[in-house]
Amino acid sequence: MLEQRENVAQILKTIAHEARLMILCLLVKNEMTVSQINEFVELSQSALSQHLAVLRQHNLVQTRRESQTIYYRLADKDLSHIVTSLHDVFCKYK
Repeated sequence: MLEQRENVAQILKTIAHEARLMILCLLVKNEMTVSQINEFVELSQSALSQHLAVLRQHNLVQTRRESQTIYYRLADKDLSHIVTSLHDVFCKYK
């Protein structure tokens, strides 16, 4: 239980950054490329890439390569449930 608690705490620390939370909210519905994400997140492409790298390091997103294009998606169902809950409460326009 201690290990699980530490894992959850690390996930919450990682998604606590505004830009990373926005990226995850965008990925709730479907996978996206860096260019597609960049249309919604007001960051330079290098800053966005750094945030995506942090999310990858913490196993919160996965990638797939199609030719020269890299697609990002949420890593697993549990994370999807967490982000979907946050998305439903905070990201939807009211």
